[in-house]
Amino acid sequence: MNLAEIGQLVQARREALGLSQARLARLAGLSRATINQLENGSLVDLGAAKLLALLNLLGMDLAAQPRPPQAHALTLLSQTASVSYRQALQPGALADALVAGTLPPALVPQVATLLDEAPLPLIVAGLAEVAQRTHTPPKTLWKHLTAWAQALQSPRAAWA
Repeated sequence: MNLAEIGQLVQARREALGLSQARLARLAGLSRATINQLENGSLVDLGAAKLLALLNLLGMDLAAQPRPPQAHALTLLSQTASVSYRQALQPGALADALVAGTLPPALVPQVATLLDEAPLPLIVAGLAEVAQRTHTPPKTLWKHLTAWAQALQSPRAAWA
């Protein structure tokens, strides 16, 4: 859930409670402009402490729970790593390499691209999918991926 979606829920709750934006702002110690921007989806950042206090005031909470697994994350991850290459990275080959911990030379260019450019949430979802499919501990897969990143000298801070 993003801040714009939270803002819509805050607006619905505020209206259900019969509060104006100005009254809610005063109660929460925020400006009316902040409440307005939150509700219309234009607020860039509120800060966790202020957001949680606002939600608490409205009798709401922010449930941090896992999202349903992203469907076909491994396939999407493989496609992302293959965009600039004639030879596509096959999801099965990537999964096998992650489980074994050895990076076949033929996969090096695509894996280097994956490490440097793939969205981190997609990498997390892809590794979770491999762990589930192969019954390999996720910690093992992360160890292998991190070792590859170091061997390939990935500049991405996430692998440092």
